[in-house]
Amino acid sequence: MRKLLLSVCVLAVPLLLAACAGGALRIDDSHPAAVQASRVQHLVLHYTVADFDGSLDILTGHERGVSAHYLVSDEPVRIYRLVPEERMARHAGDSYWNGASALNASSIGIEIVNAGWVDTAGGRVYAPYPQAQVDAVIALVRDIVDRHDIAPSRVLGHADIAPGRKQDPGPMFPWKQLADAGLVPWPDPQQVAQRLAEYGVRPLPDIDWFQQRLEAVGYRVPRSGELDEATRQVIGTFQMKYRPAGIDGTPDAETAALLDVVSTPGGMLVANPQLP
Repeated sequence: MRKLLLSVCVLAVPLLLAACAGGALRIDDSHPAAVQASRVQHLVLHYTVADFDGSLDILTGHERGVSAHYLVSDEPVRIYRLVPEERMARHAGDSYWNGASALNASSIGIEIVNAGWVDTAGGRVYAPYPQAQVDAVIALVRDIVDRHDIAPSRVLGHADIAPGRKQDPGPMFPWKQLADAGLVPWPDPQQVAQRLAEYGVRPLPDIDWFQQRLEAVGYRVPRSGELDEATRQVIGTFQMKYRPAGIDGTPDAETAALLDVVSTPGGMLVANPQLP
């Protein structure tokens, strides 16, 4: 009897598999869970350091092993979807923000066609962004963050999540316009002015203070207490977003004032613009 049952089971398994393979898998979606959210937690902005044709070739081919969900061209301005949002694009690489790492799995990436920079005898010169292109990026960012409920503090530049390794979208990217549109937080100017007056007449905090505050903002930064190259790169990245006039990574009174406000609860404001 035992052998007979075993033989029947052995015969039944392939028959069951064949039945499943022959018909469509039926899934009932009539009972959605109340507790759920988008897997997308971050939005990351990049520049391509190439013209449109070069950018498209890089982001759609196999050679570089990179991709992004969207590409925003410059002339003419147009938004291209390259990877569906529900799929992972390879745009962030080795990345970290506020305790989260490997951000490809939790982010949407937007590449912006921009030449990046050229090194000249007078120093590095960064390419500007046409206003029409910025307007398109703002509209796209708004659409994405609204649909995925992405927090303003998680709309980031590639440099933020990979300081030193990456600089995009660069010091010419107008983060303040995104702040004015209510898409990213911005340091309260009154608090910044107050802190700047204080740091202008007293010694700057030590490097350990800078490292602690940068870590509190979300950056991956050494905790060496020394102004090493990695710490300079993170300070320079912070300056590039909030004080792009000077991005050499040197601690100064204005950087300390900004960092104090950005890392203090209540120091960052999110605008509520009146939309048409």
